[in-house]
Amino acid sequence: HLRTRLRLSRLYPPALLAETLRIAARCAFSLDELRYEYPDEIVPHGETASGYLACEVEAGLARRYPQGVPLSVRGQVERELALIAELQYEAYLLTVSDIVHFARGQKILCQRRGSAANSAVWYALGITEVDPARSNLLFERFISKERGEPPDIDVDFEHERREEVVQYIYAKYGRERAALAAALITYRTRGALRDVGRALGFSIAQIDALSGSLAWWDKRDQL
Repeated sequence: HLRTRLRLSRLYPPALLAETLRIAARCAFSLDELRYEYPDEIVPHGETASGYLACEVEAGLARRYPQGVPLSVRGQVERELALIAELQYEAYLLTVSDIVHFARGQKILCQRRGSAANSAVWYALGITEVDPARSNLLFERFISKERGEPPDIDVDFEHERREEVVQYIYAKYGRERAALAAALITYRTRGALRDVGRALGFSIAQIDALSGSLAWWDKRDQL
């Protein structure tokens, strides 16, 4: 709880209380200021992230379309690069691209999944194999201004060699700037019953009936 000013005045001298007000007046932080900060060494010295990404994409397009880039793909790439530059996501995309290219250079099987397949830029960089010239992509599923946050890029690496990728990241960026994150799942009764029921081959109707019969007040020993 927050103590009243009267109670605080009985605990602390006036000078300390006045100092707290002075410090509070200097605080002008807003959560809106928080942004992801991506590695800047991914961009060669003397180049900008936007310019370097554009060059990498152009080189990739030349490899993908040796007979010439289709006009529809060219227009899609330009639209994507403009939005990426506006949202300042170049370093993020370049960082992920670097990791994937390392893995493929070491013949480590990897595959991105999710909405990243909708990007013509990602296809040019060799991250996805979905050709924008042969599909109707919706890039906004990958990146959009309305979402207000960076895209979620999921890349799966073969589990036998995943540690090599982890060590590459540690070696490139240092252990003080790279870390592993994990999700810890704890089961409640209904969730546990649903997963066990599926594993044992029960039908969805049976699982729904069983989990639906439970209440929060049911005791573990009674169950």
